[in-house]
Amino acid sequence: MQPISRRQFLASTAAAGAASAVLPLIIPHAARAAAPNIIRADTRVIDVAGRAAKVFGLVRPDGTHGLAMPAADGFRVRLENALDAPTLIHWHGLTPPFGQDGVPDLPQPLLRPGQSYDYGFPISTPGTHWMHAHTLQEQHLLAAPLIITDPTEDSADEQPVVVLFHDFSFKTPEELLVGLTGSAPASGNSGMAGHSMSSMSGMDMPGMSVGQGMAMPIDVNDIEYDAYLANDHTLDDPQVFAVERNGTVRLRLINGATATAFWVDTGSLEGEAIAVDGNPVIPVRGHRFPLAMGQRIDIRLRIPDEVGAWAILALREGSVERTGFVLATRGGAVKRIAPVGGQATMALDIAFESCLAAAKPLAMASADCNQPVEIGGTMQGYSWTLNGRTWGNHRPISVKKGERIELTLRNASMMGHPMHLHGHHFQVVAVDGRRLAGAVRDTVWVPPMREVTVAFDAVNPGTWALHCHHLYHMATGMMTVVDYSA
Repeated sequence: MQPISRRQFLASTAAAGAASAVLPLIIPHAARAAAPNIIRADTRVIDVAGRAAKVFGLVRPDGTHGLAMPAADGFRVRLENALDAPTLIHWHGLTPPFGQDGVPDLPQPLLRPGQSYDYGFPISTPGTHWMHAHTLQEQHLLAAPLIITDPTEDSADEQPVVVLFHDFSFKTPEELLVGLTGSAPASGNSGMAGHSMSSMSGMDMPGMSVGQGMAMPIDVNDIEYDAYLANDHTLDDPQVFAVERNGTVRLRLINGATATAFWVDTGSLEGEAIAVDGNPVIPVRGHRFPLAMGQRIDIRLRIPDEVGAWAILALREGSVERTGFVLATRGGAVKRIAPVGGQATMALDIAFESCLAAAKPLAMASADCNQPVEIGGTMQGYSWTLNGRTWGNHRPISVKKGERIELTLRNASMMGHPMHLHGHHFQVVAVDGRRLAGAVRDTVWVPPMREVTVAFDAVNPGTWALHCHHLYHMATGMMTVVDYSA
């Protein structure tokens, strides 16, 4: 994709009005009752470190980006395709009935340009979620926050701050795939070939990880990007949120990056992780929290009773690049923050996951079956597999309705993988064979040569995608399905 001129950018921005707004707003009850919430897949223009870029977006009729709605109202959304290519959107974090999940051909076909579709189902999981294309269009920022509010939290005296992180390049994902594999995927490959406009150049970066008590070299960050974004902003011009002295802030952070994991660094402010993937956990205090692709984390912060400005950074795993945003009181001086730090971070590990405990765990039950899922693949040839098979040659994981299922995810590759299951939430119940009552999630990070067991109840019949949330690992094969009928 070729950049457009600064003059063109300014002209298009003026014409678009408020289309660059990022934070979702709650739609008034009368409007919700009268019609479904409309979200439109469309193009927009953003500024990336002084260069204008035409990208995709999920915008409402008033120009704001993303959706927010009370859980009690249910999910009543009309998706309109205003792009010049077919598309479809996955409601990541929700548990819709089969057929409304938004994965192309499972079973809904892509929406053609000009088409729309009305979705409607109850919402059982309030929290910080998001929505995104399940094709390579996701790389071109076809993603947005999806915040489901909980009426029991309406009285909480805290300010929400919603931030979507992303990785960005002016190249196309098809070019990246050619660079990694020698060829692009065939069009229509389970919706993974996609129609998109943006990407990066590939690069294999070594790192070190400790697995089973043994240090070993691993692969970290197989993709190099032109920029890393927080609500479409780089640190050259970060978004600044006005906050009150001595106030409480609830960060709702979403890693919408296609191939980049981050460490969230709250700097001098001590944070308290209170939810992951939209599900509450026993609070964990700290200053640095891991956030893999597809995951979300809610962090509660107390703003000091003083004038000031505090940067919240997302540090690229195993590297020095970073993005972020600023919380500032009235009169707080916002200092320039370099987009590159002085020291590379470590690779994401599993220590944080191992100490999490669900505030609302699954009911106690013995597993009816335990299915092993081996995560495989290598940078050599860039082929990624589940149980030794790629998508298209996969063997479904068959379960029965009503069963308590455990999946033991064993990572035999030298890269970490964020594993995401559609249509369900699961609880982390073991790490390297050690049983625990861990977090309830929909996406879990599995480091190299480690093992994570997750449990879920088969109460939502259908054919549900299970895949790595690294877009290019999924595109080259790391996807299967969990299948059961009513």
